[in-house]
Amino acid sequence: MSGHDHAHDDHGHAAGHDHGGHGGHGGHSHGVSADADRRWLAIALGLIGAFMAVEVAIGIVAQSLALISDAAHMLTDAVSIVLALIAMRLAARPARGGFTYGLKRAEILSAQANGLTLLLLAAWLAYEAVRRLMDPPEVAGGLVLVTALAGIVVNVAAAWCISKANRSSLAVEGAYQHILNDLFAFIGTAVAGLIVLTTGFVQADAIATLVVVVLMVKAGYGLVRESGRIFLEAAPAHMDPDAVGDRLAGHPPVTEVHDLHIWTITSGQAALSAHVLVEPAGDCHAVRRDLERLLDKEYGITHTTLQVDHVQEALLSLGRPGEDLADPHCADAHGPVHRQGPHDH
Repeated sequence: MSGHDHAHDDHGHAAGHDHGGHGGHGGHSHGVSADADRRWLAIALGLIGAFMAVEVAIGIVAQSLALISDAAHMLTDAVSIVLALIAMRLAARPARGGFTYGLKRAEILSAQANGLTLLLLAAWLAYEAVRRLMDPPEVAGGLVLVTALAGIVVNVAAAWCISKANRSSLAVEGAYQHILNDLFAFIGTAVAGLIVLTTGFVQADAIATLVVVVLMVKAGYGLVRESGRIFLEAAPAHMDPDAVGDRLAGHPPVTEVHDLHIWTITSGQAALSAHVLVEPAGDCHAVRRDLERLLDKEYGITHTTLQVDHVQEALLSLGRPGEDLADPHCADAHGPVHRQGPHDH
C-alpha cells in the first residue's frame, strides 16, 4: 500500500499494516498571531486608506498620472491588507468536516489575488504611461512633489506597522511587498515632480509611472509564483526532495524510501509523507521516531506521515542498487525510489 498523501496537524495515527505514525506537533505554531498582527495591519490600513483618498483628488487636480498610479497602487495595498485580515480569521478556524486542514490556505488565496491585481494594474498603468509620453498633459510639478513627499512619510509608517506583524505569512508578506513597492514608487514620483517643477519636462511624470509599473510586475510575479507553487503541491523552493529522500534512505536500518511527497500546507508549514522499508530485523517504531527527529532537526519539517514496513526477504536478497522491483506494499507507487548507495532519481 502507498504512504498517506497528507500529514495531520494536531495528532498522530497509525499507518501501514503493522507500523507507522505521524510526527508530533506540540509546542509550535504557524502563520500569524491573530491579535497582535490584526492590530498592526489595521493601523497600516487606516493610514493608507486616508492618504489614498486625498491623493486621488490631488492627482486629478494636478493632472499627474504618477500620483494617480500611486493612489491605484495604494488601493491594492489596502485590498491586500483587508485580504490578509480576512485570511487570518479564516486560518484561525479549527479543522472540521471536509476541510481537514481547516482554512489555512486562505492566506495563499489572498497572496495570489494580490499578485494578480498588481499585474493587471501594472498593465493598465503601462498603457496610460506610454500614451502620456506621446501626448503629455500639463502637470503641476509642485503639487506632485509635495504630495509624493507626504506619501513617502505615510508609506514608511505603514511599512513599519506591517513589519511588526508576522511576515512568515505569505498574505502578510504580500501586503508588506505592496507597501514597500509603493514607497519606492513615491520616491520616483517625488523625483518626477521635482524635474517637472524645475525643468518643465512633463514626460517625467509618465516615466515615473513606468518605474512604478516595473516594481509592480516584479512584486506581482513573485507573489503569483510562490502561491502557485503551494497550490500545485510543489516542495518548498529551498528544499530538494531527492536530497531529503537520500538522507532518509541513508539512515540504518532503512533499505528503501519511496512514495516521498513534500508540500506546503500554508506559509512556513511544510509537510512530508513517505513509505519507508527497513531490514527484517529492524525496529519500525524506533526508525519512525528517528526519522521524525531527523526531519525536524535538519529540515524543520514537523508535520510528517511515515508508513514504515519491513522489507520482504525476497526483495532484500534480489534487489540491487538502482533496480526498481515491484513492491507488493505499493500497487501504484510513483516517484523516484531512494536506496543506500548510488542510484538513479
